[in-house]
Amino acid sequence: MVTAQIPSLLLLMAYQVLARKWRPSNFTQLVGQEHVSQSLIHALQHDRLHHAYLFTGTRGVGKTTVARILAKAINCENLQDSNPCGTCPVCVDFEQGRFMDLIEVDAASRTKVEDTRDLLDNAQYAPNQGRYKVYLIDEVHMLSGHSFNALLKTLEEPPPHVKFLLATTDPHKIPVTVLSRCLQFNLKRLLPEQIEQQMGFILGEENIAFELPAIKLLARAADGSMRDGLSLLDQAIVYGSGSVNHADVTGMLGTVAQQPIDDILRALAAQDAKTLLAKIADVAELTPDFADILSQILRVLHRVALLQQMPDFVDHEFDQALLEACSKVLLPEDVQLFYQIGLIGQRDLDLAPDPRSGFEMVMLRMLTFRPGQNEPATASQSKPAQQRAEPQLGPVTKVAVQSASVPETETKPLTTQAEPSVNPEIAGQEHSWNDIIAALKIGGRTRELANNCILEGIEDNVCRLLIDPNFQRVGTVAEEKLREALQKYYGKPLKLQIIPQTVQQMTPALEIQKAREDRQQAAVDAINNDPNIQDLKEHFDARILPGSIEPLN
Repeated sequence: MVTAQIPSLLLLMAYQVLARKWRPSNFTQLVGQEHVSQSLIHALQHDRLHHAYLFTGTRGVGKTTVARILAKAINCENLQDSNPCGTCPVCVDFEQGRFMDLIEVDAASRTKVEDTRDLLDNAQYAPNQGRYKVYLIDEVHMLSGHSFNALLKTLEEPPPHVKFLLATTDPHKIPVTVLSRCLQFNLKRLLPEQIEQQMGFILGEENIAFELPAIKLLARAADGSMRDGLSLLDQAIVYGSGSVNHADVTGMLGTVAQQPIDDILRALAAQDAKTLLAKIADVAELTPDFADILSQILRVLHRVALLQQMPDFVDHEFDQALLEACSKVLLPEDVQLFYQIGLIGQRDLDLAPDPRSGFEMVMLRMLTFRPGQNEPATASQSKPAQQRAEPQLGPVTKVAVQSASVPETETKPLTTQAEPSVNPEIAGQEHSWNDIIAALKIGGRTRELANNCILEGIEDNVCRLLIDPNFQRVGTVAEEKLREALQKYYGKPLKLQIIPQTVQQMTPALEIQKAREDRQQAAVDAINNDPNIQDLKEHFDARILPGSIEPLN
């Protein structure tokens, strides 16, 4: 009985997971990191190798893999197009883990300074097999401060036969003194399409049947990590008894089929809250991942936005009929609003009492804040943009919108009143300087300059302003902008003269300051005369803190 179990046990031990079996062994096999592989290939071709490399990026994108390929390449005896040959003794020992000049360390388990010093003690000795002794330190940010200091000493003056290859997911924790001595490469997160293509290639080489929608789901679930994607692929193969199909993958990942997503989007586009909630209730019976559903809805909205801007856009991941229907029913501004609400809702979903209620609130928020939610979307498309936006406006703004329907001949007098044409010779008599400043539509330093002046008069196309001698002039730019605003206001070319002179009349700046002081004093008096405040002072020896009283407006 025992002998019958041994072959199956050996077969089980011989199995190698896909992430290790299909780990790239040269630069050509790297997926999605062309910017790194091309730079390293050129360095090998021109023999311009740096003494220390730092590879950064999120988990599973190939940091340690790139470091191992580079370590093998710089020691390979017969490079093939700057790639390791894979057949020389160095490459064979490398693949079998017997290459003595590769010192690979996991910094997470060796953080002490004593470990680092012991590691670097042998750096001064020549390599045993290859041309270079390579120190590959993974998760280097886990080293202690003293360990970094010990490493820095060797990095500053490395022996010519030593190369350092460092990898980390958090380069911000590495001292800048170490970063400045390394050539840094940031590995990118992989796109779902890149992971999907690699999965399809591997499954084809492994002679495993698969469905394209299934590996699309796995590629998205990998979240930019090839290693995570291949681990999920291993799990899907076991879950599907040797094949990868869409139904098994959706059940394994806890996702729902595309049809419920389509139904939710159609109910959302039709502004049918009852149907929308009913569809969500049907989906809830499948115990789905509502965060994944919301993520799928955001992907569809993204495709709809692309289709609205590019009518010939074709997407093979989602139903083209659904995308076209949504693009016709939903306005572009609706799509952008829904996407923004969904994006924020995705962030806040974990804060909800439960995922379903959080998802329902995100969907209802899309309905509530949609422009024109009280009328069908198809009808709103035929209305002017000003009328479609009317439900968003308050009561006062609605009056302005309704006045837009008055015949054009009746609204012309309003337009002429909005931009008065002032006679320069009587402007100072009919309009105060405060009114003129308000009509100039200026701000910043230009308005500050105007507020500290008094209009003396306008004669012979010269505007004379009197300014307080104690006011510090704010520069010629503000004066030039003030002159241009006055020219536009009076409708004629003007020269501007600003004369420092003490005047009895209050400038607008002083009037604003006095009004502010009056409001402050009124607020202080109101508090001091309040019966409740007086009772508190009398019975509890209360006092009002100086500077704690501010007017409401």
